[in-house]
Amino acid sequence: MNAAVDTPSATDENLSFSSEEFVWNSAGCTPAHRLLRSPVLRMLKAAGARKVLDLGCGNGAFTNELKAAGLDVTGCDMSASGIDWARRQFPHIPFFAQDLSEPVPPDHEECYDAVVSTEVIEHLLLPRLLLKNAFSALRPGGMLILSTPFHGYWKNLALAVTNKFDDHWHPMRDFGHVKFFSRKTLSALLQEQGFTIQEFSRVGRLPAFACHMIVAAGKPE
Repeated sequence: MNAAVDTPSATDENLSFSSEEFVWNSAGCTPAHRLLRSPVLRMLKAAGARKVLDLGCGNGAFTNELKAAGLDVTGCDMSASGIDWARRQFPHIPFFAQDLSEPVPPDHEECYDAVVSTEVIEHLLLPRLLLKNAFSALRPGGMLILSTPFHGYWKNLALAVTNKFDDHWHPMRDFGHVKFFSRKTLSALLQEQGFTIQEFSRVGRLPAFACHMIVAAGKPE
């Protein structure tokens, strides 16, 4: 794992109420990415992926974990502060700034064996555009590996009973969580955009109260 100290971003500290972007002021992997590292790498290995796009790479720390695992990885993000951190920390990895609602640049179309997008889609008002861009970046037969916070009956009930919805949904954050998916709705969104679901997994805690869900979805040949 990255040796940098893991600290919350300014957004997580509720300091960016009028920010123009999701603010990054930390160098290391988030707790979520530490949980997601092993299953993401397992799915990439199962897909036989070598060339990977980290779509919504934040500060680049997780991108570097993929690089350290031997993958040919490129990162992109719409946060200027995130890309600045990424480029300064990991000059050996290519990063580019990209509005995730805009089409990927032509030289990145059908270019990647896999697209990884971890803990990104829940921050986007227009999540379909993220999936369209992932589909465009993948070569035929490529794989999208995507994660988002898990929502299910028992977890949602536990959050309600313990009055933890505010802690879980972070309503005061600028560029915080705005979409909350179940397995059913995430599957429907992926299939609508032309993907074929290959695998669903839950990560962290007991399955009924999992922290995250992660899906591998293929682009047809």
